[in-house]
Amino acid sequence: MPSEQHSLEAILSQYAQNRDSLIPLLQDIQEQFQYLAPEAIAAVAAHLNLSENDVYGVATFYAQFRFVPPGLHHIRVCEGTACHVRGSDRILESISRSTGIAPGQTSEDGKFSLERVACFGSCALAPVVVVDDKVYGRMTAPKTQKLIEEKK
Repeated sequence: MPSEQHSLEAILSQYAQNRDSLIPLLQDIQEQFQYLAPEAIAAVAAHLNLSENDVYGVATFYAQFRFVPPGLHHIRVCEGTACHVRGSDRILESISRSTGIAPGQTSEDGKFSLERVACFGSCALAPVVVVDDKVYGRMTAPKTQKLIEEKK
């Protein structure tokens, strides 16, 4: 953990110690570590002279921030209008059943994390599922199940 602490300190040192730095600071920390650990929240609060509750309050307001490490395979399901109309809710339910996790969670074995996304902007491919930054279009629950089995 010493190298992680050093990396966190390096990120913090790049920002002025005022509230205006909060969101960009959280974004950089998440980019580096893939999520916002409690230790990172505490360090940000101390750096910006805010309470941890203030930092959590801002971070939980925005859907972009995660508080648990993502799984080895990060699954994102689009819930935009076109995807929803074409069955993204059934895909999401199917993924939840097969992985044992709900959106916003990571499986106990650390293999999968699941996230809802408002829109990927790929409506012509609806419904869209993104796994490990690879876009899969015109998905169905059975196609998604096959994809998950391949990743296990």
